Parts: sequence; C-alpha cells; structure tokens
Amino acid sequence: MAETVYRATTRLLGDLRVEVNARQHTIILDEPKEAGSTDEGMTPVEALLGALGACKCIVSRAFAQAHGIDLKSVEVHLEGDFNADGYLGKDPEAKIGFSAIRSVYTFESDAPREKLEAFIEFVDKTCPVADTIINTPQLESKLVVKKPQ
Repeated sequence: MAETVYRATTRLLGDLRVEVNARQHTIILDEPKEAGSTDEGMTPVEALLGALGACKCIVSRAFAQAHGIDLKSVEVHLEGDFNADGYLGKDPEAKIGFSAIRSVYTFESDAPREKLEAFIEFVDKTCPVADTIINTPQLESKLVVKKPQ
C-alpha cells in the first residue's frame, strides 16, 4: 500500500486559541484561563493524550476479533507528566514535553485477563500514534511571509 499523506491546518484565532482543520473537521485547542486564554478547548498536550487514547481504542476494536477477543466496550484513560517550566525556559533541566505517559485500559470482555494483557501489549506496539511518539519522525519547517495589507 502506498503512503498516505495526512494534512491539518492550524490558525491562531486570538489569545492562545487555535483552530485546527483536517478534511471537513474542525476543533478548537486553547489554554486555560490561568494561562492567559479563554479555555474554549483542550490544550494541545491534552489533545495529544486524546489522540493516543483514540488510536488505542481504534486499534483495540480493529484487531480484537483477529485475536479471538470479544470486546463489548473499550475505554483508555491516559495521564501524562508535564512540567511547564521546560518549555517556558524557567528550568533548563526540565523536559519540554511529557516526561511520562500512562494508559489504563478498561475492557468489557469475557476473555481471560492474561489474554487481555497480551492484547494490550499488541495494541501498544501497533498503535500509529504511540509509534509516532516513541519513534519520532523527521520534523521539517518552512517559512512563508505575508506582508500586512
């Protein structure tokens, strides 16, 4: 199968609010009021946790039957350790992004616990968002300058 190129466009709306568009879908990301914004959406790091959890849910559903597991429901709770002093430049020793991310899966299933634990290992290894976090892709940035009108 050929590589697929996914696209998203982001645009600062004011304060720290950002509109994110991908295909025909739009979400708003923002920062809390205590960070100087309007709290109209989740933060980008919360969205990252959400994307990771969503991917794990999708992989779970997509592969459960092939693993002989009947899943009635899937929920993944995620939490990440983040020290804002890293990206704010207040602590040069602090990591800029998450230092740890933890996932707790809740499966509604009659499958034995051992089988579900092995399935979680498979999901964690197969999730494209997790792979992108663990095996960082090349990042490239270009600049386009528009003159004020």
